[in-house]
Amino acid sequence: MVDADVPERMQAAALDEFGGPEVITLRKLPVPEAAADEVLIKVLSAGVGVWDVYERQGMLVPEGAEFPIVPGSDGAGTVIAVGSQVTDLAVGDLVYAAATSRPKGGFYAEYAAVKAEYVAKLPDGVPAEHAGAMPTDALTALAGLDTLSLPPGAWLLIFGASGGQGHLAVQLAKRQGLNVIAVASGSDGVALVTRLGADVSLDGHADADEVLATIRDAAPEGVDGILAMAGGKTLDRLTETLSDGGVVAYAHGVRPEPRERSGVSVRAYDGVANRGQLQRLNELIEAGPFVVHVAETFPLGKVREAHKRLESSYLGKLLLTIA
Repeated sequence: MVDADVPERMQAAALDEFGGPEVITLRKLPVPEAAADEVLIKVLSAGVGVWDVYERQGMLVPEGAEFPIVPGSDGAGTVIAVGSQVTDLAVGDLVYAAATSRPKGGFYAEYAAVKAEYVAKLPDGVPAEHAGAMPTDALTALAGLDTLSLPPGAWLLIFGASGGQGHLAVQLAKRQGLNVIAVASGSDGVALVTRLGADVSLDGHADADEVLATIRDAAPEGVDGILAMAGGKTLDRLTETLSDGGVVAYAHGVRPEPRERSGVSVRAYDGVANRGQLQRLNELIEAGPFVVHVAETFPLGKVREAHKRLESSYLGKLLLTIA
């Protein structure tokens, strides 16, 4: 089924070569068609993440993509066309999607064609205008929690808790019954993770000995796992608070990678986008109020500025508004 109002061409931010932010330009491109296993989404908003930089630089280019390439791995919007094999989505559904495989182009455009397996209906509790910033980081955070596989009541330390993945991980971890120690960035970051339900909120820039002492007071037998969204000397010190047999889980791409040490396992993970994970994510989100913290919003015409903003520090996520 296809909405009758789909135009032939759309505005998109695309690149004809790899390089810096300056290679992204606004273009008029054909609206992609949805194949039998795809849906066509009228995009409301798109997340801006480091993976988009890698794509812009030519390192994470979707297989089959050809210039002009439209970046954007995650976004949200309204379904306006449904392929013949798609049975769980319909025209008019408000949805979000995380799709690293998208040879027809990404979400930096008015329309995006995506395989239905990467798309889910927007759950209650997530504002539609912020939903495009959520998918990739939320699914990656969920994969990190799955990697740790801690039982309810266990102590989890999240390093980088006020970032895009981290602030979502705090909320998902609390829904899984974990005790959360959130190590954030600065006083604003501490305030954010406290609002999101962290049991203990700490500033990663504070004196390391004081931070470790506070953690040990909260979890005298040691923390059971660390979810690391960043690496470095502070993380190495934080691993001292792990109990014997504790696990450090980190997303691929974290540099430097966490150090191995006696009695501690270090495991890498990637986000997973499929129907099962999307359903699990929605169920967790709908268990209570869920915040997607957007640090700054940019219109599509300011996409270069959004990519430059990625190089600085901020809380939560950056967002492109399309519609």
